[in-house]
Order: sequence, then C-alpha cells, then structure tokens
Amino acid sequence: MPRIPHRLVVVGGGAGGLELATRLGRTLGRCGEASITLVDPERTSLWKPLLHEVAAGSLDPARHGLDYLAQARRHHFQFRLGRMDGLDRTHRLIHIAETLDDRGEVLVPRRALPYDTLVIAVGSQSHHFDTPGAAEHALSLDTPSAAQTFHRRLVDACVRASLRAGQGGERPRISVAIIGAGATGVELAAELRHTLRELVEYGREGIDPLRDIDLTIIEAGPRVLPLLPERVSATALQLLRRLRITVRTGERVTAVHAGRVDTASGRAVQADLVVWAAGIQAPPFLAQLDGLQTNRLHQLLVRATLQTTQDDHVYAFGDCAACPLDAQRSVPPRAQAAHQQAQYLARALKRRMRGLPALPFHYRDFGSLVSLGDFSTVGSLMGALASGSWFVEGHAARLMYLSLYKKRELALHGWLRTALATLSRWIDRRTMPRVKLH
Repeated sequence: MPRIPHRLVVVGGGAGGLELATRLGRTLGRCGEASITLVDPERTSLWKPLLHEVAAGSLDPARHGLDYLAQARRHHFQFRLGRMDGLDRTHRLIHIAETLDDRGEVLVPRRALPYDTLVIAVGSQSHHFDTPGAAEHALSLDTPSAAQTFHRRLVDACVRASLRAGQGGERPRISVAIIGAGATGVELAAELRHTLRELVEYGREGIDPLRDIDLTIIEAGPRVLPLLPERVSATALQLLRRLRITVRTGERVTAVHAGRVDTASGRAVQADLVVWAAGIQAPPFLAQLDGLQTNRLHQLLVRATLQTTQDDHVYAFGDCAACPLDAQRSVPPRAQAAHQQAQYLARALKRRMRGLPALPFHYRDFGSLVSLGDFSTVGSLMGALASGSWFVEGHAARLMYLSLYKKRELALHGWLRTALATLSRWIDRRTMPRVKLH
C-alpha cells in the first residue's frame, strides 16, 4: 500500500512563506516525502520592502511580481488561492473564505483544507491605534494594490495641478503627508521626491517639483527612524532636509480628515494625499484561531522552535508571530528575520518528519539599511560583520541594500534565473520610462 505523503500547509506567501514553500518543495516535495501547499489570497507575490517604490512609481510590480502558480509548478508545491479565516485543531483543518472575482461573483467557494503540519506566515498590516479617520482617509502600503492606488492618485493630482497651471491664476500645489518616520515613511518620502522630479519632466508643465510639491513626514517620537541608532537617524534627517522634505517630530496625530491631518499640538497639516506608516499589527483573525495564544498586536505566541504555545502541529513565523529573543523582547518584525526563520523551518520540518528532536531558532541581527532612493542609503551593520556595529552610508550602503533583494531572488529562483531576470530589467530600464506614468 503506497505511503500517504505528509500534508504540510503554509499559509501566506510573503517574505518568508513563499521562500519556505519553495525550499520545502525542492526537497520534500520533489521526492514525494511530503505534499506542500501554499495558501494566499493574491495571485502574485511582491517583496514587501519594495512597496514604497511601487507607490512612488519607480518600480513596476508587473516586472517584479512573482506568479504563485508558476513558482509552484517549478518547485514542486501546490498553490491554493484564498484567505484563511478559521482553524479546527481537533480535525486539523484550516478554513478558507470564498474568493470573489472582480464582478463580485464567487470564483472559489468556501472550503476546508486538511493538514498534518501547519505553518502560518500571514505577515502584518497597518495599526491605526484607533485614530479617528485614519482608516477612511489615509492609505496604508500593506499590499501591491494599495501601493498602486496611491500612485494613481498621485499621478492624477499632478495632472490636475498641471491643468490649473496651464489656465493661469494661483500656482498649483500638491501636498503629501506621511504619518510615521520609520523605515517605510522615510524611504517613501525620499523616493517620492526623486520620482516626482522625473514625472514632471515627462510633461507636467507648469509644476516646479520642489516649490509646488510639498512632502511632510509626521512622527510622534522625538526623531526619525526611532528604532535605529541615533547616528543613522541624524544622517537620515540631514538627507531628508536636503531633499526639502519637511519633518515634524514630536507630533502625535489625533485625527485624519479628507485633505487635513490634525496633531495633538493643535497643528493642522494640509494634505491632498495621506499615507499611514506609523505602526503594524498582525491580522486580527489570528486572535480567534481555536484557542491559540496571541498578544495585544494579535501576533501568535510561539516557542523557540517556532511552534505555537498551544499546539505542536502549528508553527508561525515572520511579522505575525511573537518569537522570544530574550526575557523581555521578541524577534523584530523585519524581512531578515522572516528569511532566517524560513531557512530554519526548512531544516526543522525535515527533522520533525524524520523523528529527530527540535533545535531552537537563534536570530542574528545583521543590522538595518534604509534607502533614500537614488540619493543615498544609510544604516548600521552588525552581527558577524563586526563586534558592535558599523555605520554605513552612500554607494557602499546602497549596494548592500540592493543585495538583500538579490539574496531573496536567489533563494526563490537560483543563480541562472536571477541573472537573467536582472539582465532583462536592466534592458527594460533603457527602453521604458524611468517612472510609471499612470
């Protein structure tokens, strides 16, 4: 009688989930030792750290996105379209909500999917901290579609401003407010300054990109990049000011309106477009998953083996999991953490299937890099590179930042496909506009 393969289900195709499914497919899936299934509500994957470039228009998601079905076929796993919304731990089933098409009709009906081992890697979403009007009037760059929506609105604002300039009268003004001065907010502001200059050059007559387009970062804390070393923060602030980006620190946002952001000090910041980048939390549905423990940010509590505290058959990692770093802290929600955890789980799950004892996950902090577009990159490098940390900026830091994306591509595609894809994009940049014009 043929042996039934172990059913291993990965929910979430983000920075870690897709890499894990690919690694498991190449090993356990290829030889038939396990049946690997990836579940995600989107049809394509885009590395989340690139979303600020999609929003600014400097990166076309169609050329950098990865089709889940194609990846599954190449690397011996299955893809199922849908959003997990429930869990039955007794019968080892995940519940997947129905998927609708663009006309609102049912494309894939509601269903249940069995598992022997479940890995949850559903990432994070914006945390509005119950700020009035934030969900209604501010865009959050959580998904490629949200980033593209922001870009379309930005281009539309430039078109309207250009028409007003052509009709004479008052000078056109476009204002963008970014709430939150973490990596996403700082990177988006710098990238916008670059791409808006490019966009104006493609025919938005009558607009001066520095004088007529206002970019403002609003941060509740005392400095930009509050989680990074002060030297990195100070250098980033100097670069932002050099780009004529207004930075308002110590300003807690109390409400977001259509066209305006209010702060606790009584300041009203006018804004045609508002982006919320002030905090993240795990998807709230995780707090109702059949008794699994979560924290106040809805993150699943896991042990050092990345197994949930209530069920050894259920693992969680990445932004949606609270993995202990020490007695007081959890592993930070960064792409490098998800990458390390995916590598760990690819080995740990093979050990588990072969009856070997679990080894604990150890996070290594290699530092952080923040891209300021074509202008500069700043950050600190840690871990195996130095005792303590190194401050880096400029072209060397930029190359290191770009290498992080290439490292992900290598994990997903191997050397040959990564090299060919890089060459193809380089050729495209010589024939296509440098910014997305629609």
